[in-house]
Amino acid sequence: MKNIEIEDDLYAYIASQTQHIGETASDILRRLVMPQGSVLKQAVSTKQTGRIVPTGNVFSQITTEELREYPKMVERFIKILSVLENLHGAQFDEVLTLSGRNRVYFAKDKDTLLQASSVTNPKQIGESTFWVMTNNNTAKKASLLKEVADVLGYSTDDAQRLAVLFAPELYED
Repeated sequence: MKNIEIEDDLYAYIASQTQHIGETASDILRRLVMPQGSVLKQAVSTKQTGRIVPTGNVFSQITTEELREYPKMVERFIKILSVLENLHGAQFDEVLTLSGRNRVYFAKDKDTLLQASSVTNPKQIGESTFWVMTNNNTAKKASLLKEVADVLGYSTDDAQRLAVLFAPELYED
């Protein structure tokens, strides 16, 4: 990580652009100055686990306010998965390993999910080649997001944070 010196007024402006608690100055600057889909935003680094994770932060890509624009939980679920797929590229294939005792949650095509069960209600994840089963309740969708985060190399805390971002009402005290 590089350090740069900036003047106080510029720092105050950057801080004023914070969209959620925990957003770093780098996250804010990345959001403000890097065009969506930038190659630099998609740069990757290797964590201690040896798994590749994005240097761009999923939490700088999705905000609580933005998710409120999606009143249906299935739409929120797809939106978060779409952002994760965009950030992780080929590594997103890891989600294909996630399955239940008798259920297939992710596939590369709609028919694979329909063959597993006719009531899966498969939906395409953004414009990717991935499909996800969506007939689960909100709690199961939150659990799946945590599993996805885990296979993509996120910490347990960040996986939980992603689930809370998806369905804050499930985690209210």
